[in-house]
Amino acid sequence: MSPATHTKLTGTAIVANLIGQIVIIGTGGAVRLTGSGLGCSTWPQCEPGQFAPAFHEAATYHPFVEFGNRTVAGLLVAVSAAVVLLVFTQERAGVTPVRNPGFRRLATVPLVLVLVQAVIGGITVRIELHPAIVGSHFLLSAALVWLSTVLLLRWREGDGPTVSVVGPAIRVLGRLLAVLAGLVVTLGVVVTGAGPHSGDDEVGYRFAVDPLLVTRLHSGTVWVFVAVLALLLVALYRARPQAEVPDGAAALATARRRAWLLVAMTALQGGIGYYQYFNGLPELAVGMHLVGSALLIVATTVAVFGLRVRSAHPGGIGGPEPAEAGGVRRLQGQ
Repeated sequence: MSPATHTKLTGTAIVANLIGQIVIIGTGGAVRLTGSGLGCSTWPQCEPGQFAPAFHEAATYHPFVEFGNRTVAGLLVAVSAAVVLLVFTQERAGVTPVRNPGFRRLATVPLVLVLVQAVIGGITVRIELHPAIVGSHFLLSAALVWLSTVLLLRWREGDGPTVSVVGPAIRVLGRLLAVLAGLVVTLGVVVTGAGPHSGDDEVGYRFAVDPLLVTRLHSGTVWVFVAVLALLLVALYRARPQAEVPDGAAALATARRRAWLLVAMTALQGGIGYYQYFNGLPELAVGMHLVGSALLIVATTVAVFGLRVRSAHPGGIGGPEPAEAGGVRRLQGQ
């Protein structure tokens, strides 16, 4: 395999890993929203002595929805393993320069956490969908989306030191925005665990909290997030290029575009959230909101990363530009 082909495959695998982490949130949501959480009664088999669900006259769709989610999880293990293999074989493939140990360690994290997710998924089935375990299952998926986005963005950078595109006050706003995004997602999990979609059709566990109160707390945190995002956007347009940043004007313009991407994603996710609240939590809207939370994590991570740049040396990506670079560049706002 030529170095250029190896580099292209590595980039493709990293992109596929991120897409897979988002897709599995959607399929996991489908399991929950269709009441299919116990469609397979055990794990890792679907039924005792039966790995996959069987077609028969009395069969419902629930086992196939649950098994479909497990199949996606298996594919995600394969993709994340491919990422590790490709990143750690750069030197053997003749790719220069080889990425530094920090990047290689980051590349192993999705595989490790996906395997942990599989175990948590099995525990979820065996304890009959307690909302605390179901919620932790989703939060780990959210963390995987964040880490996979970081991995993708780091892939497009070098391994040199980071340089801030903006001043200290704007960097603080970016960090606060990231913390608030995590809090918004966590409170969203509590809201779901307190509502009608916390278990399956026959297991009605709920978090012992007031659903209306926790929903208002979730909504209030979203509005704080929106306020900080507005402050960040205003500050970015008042900022001037940093003298120590090569092509600082372009870097600042990129940071602004990424912030607008986050504004658009926040508006879309907020619209879906209010729609589902005022329309009795229809399953399709709730599912869209779940996937939207993953996309919000991606957009927030991209925006926060836009507040700094990393030089290509030591250890920047060498060789021909990967074929997927155009799509990645759009994600980065470059």
